[in-house]
Amino acid sequence: MRSTAGSTEPTDTATRPEHDGRVRRFSTAERMVHRATGYLMLLCLVTAACLYLGPVAQLVGRRHLMVTVHEWSGISLPLPFLLGLLSPAFRADLRRLNRFAVYDRQWLRAGRRRRTSPEGRPAGKFNAGQKLYAGWIAGAVLVMMFTGLLMWFMGLLPFISRTSAIFVHDIVAWAITFVVLGHMRKAFEDPEARLGMRTGYVSRSWVQRYHSRWLKEEHVGDVSERRTVE
Repeated sequence: MRSTAGSTEPTDTATRPEHDGRVRRFSTAERMVHRATGYLMLLCLVTAACLYLGPVAQLVGRRHLMVTVHEWSGISLPLPFLLGLLSPAFRADLRRLNRFAVYDRQWLRAGRRRRTSPEGRPAGKFNAGQKLYAGWIAGAVLVMMFTGLLMWFMGLLPFISRTSAIFVHDIVAWAITFVVLGHMRKAFEDPEARLGMRTGYVSRSWVQRYHSRWLKEEHVGDVSERRTVE
């Protein structure tokens, strides 16, 4: 096994192993974390719609059940992440997401200038947009949990009014809704990316086109490891 860019421990989550000429992008643990988090997030959004949108609330009814499901699905949101920390592959990708490289700034500049050419938007295993999304959604979930707990346990922090907690909770909920819809739209525009999340493997041509720095970083990691062993 080898160390990858942005990590400090060995992992085999990148180019090895390959399957029928395809590159392994995600481990089973990472796909399970993504899927479980997605289901819980969807459950939170659907139950929120049943509580706050009048026509939907009248159609569904069962308000007490919707409140209970909403509360517990929200509280459970961090669980897939915490369980994922047991996986070295998941921890390695967290370090990648938490690390901005020089070419990430180039990716963002190209995005601001509406440049869609892959050559002008270099990326490692994750592009700059994915890194920003991951950081933003993690912070938003923490805000939602904090304000949700204040609404659930009204005496938790008496100096913060329940009205203020509801206001922040609702604003961030709408922001999450639009951002998640944008994330889903991007996913539907890229069948290969969806295949990677579903099966764990993507084509080498797709990696070279959209995430070329990833393969280069893995090659450097291989060379460094061989030198260390020698």
